[in-house]
Amino acid sequence: MQITVAGKQVATSDSLRSHVETGLGNITGKYFDHALEARVTFRKDAKGSNGGHFACDINLHAGRGLTMRGEGQGPDAMRAFDIAAEHVGKRLRRYRRRVNEHARSQAPSRDGDVLREYRLPIDEEGDEAVEMNGAEHPAVVAEPLSELHFLTVSEATMRLDLAGSPVIVFRNSASGTINVVYRRGDGHVGWIDPASA
Repeated sequence: MQITVAGKQVATSDSLRSHVETGLGNITGKYFDHALEARVTFRKDAKGSNGGHFACDINLHAGRGLTMRGEGQGPDAMRAFDIAAEHVGKRLRRYRRRVNEHARSQAPSRDGDVLREYRLPIDEEGDEAVEMNGAEHPAVVAEPLSELHFLTVSEATMRLDLAGSPVIVFRNSASGTINVVYRRGDGHVGWIDPASA
């Protein structure tokens, strides 16, 4: 795993870097053994009671579009990291538990559907934009095929949050219909359920 340690107006010593590498290695090895990279940033926390507190932000890219974040504050940089790492560990533990529960609840006969890929034709010049009714329209970019999983709405929302993805398409395990959860412009999660229409 590639770990980047940075400080905003805070010096990062070799012992602090070593502490970060050991701590993140233990957490990811325990809960999620194929993490790709982590960025750990330290800064002075102006909100501290005496102005001498430190804050730590951890952004962990755990693979397959899965990103997790943890924050911590403490009297020194190492303690701030420990608290942030504890938050990341809790999120990884929760994620692992939900994935395991979901896998156990899946009946073997309920295989996921496969999402189909569609492409618009490219014009004679090879341009990606396609002209329709006299107006030029941007090309539709086809996403790679992926499995359409049976999920509850809360499981789909969890995957949306953890993956940092703008949208998740899934088959609702309660109704069997295809549903969509997405991140709205105001930051809330939207849910499209054709069965309720």
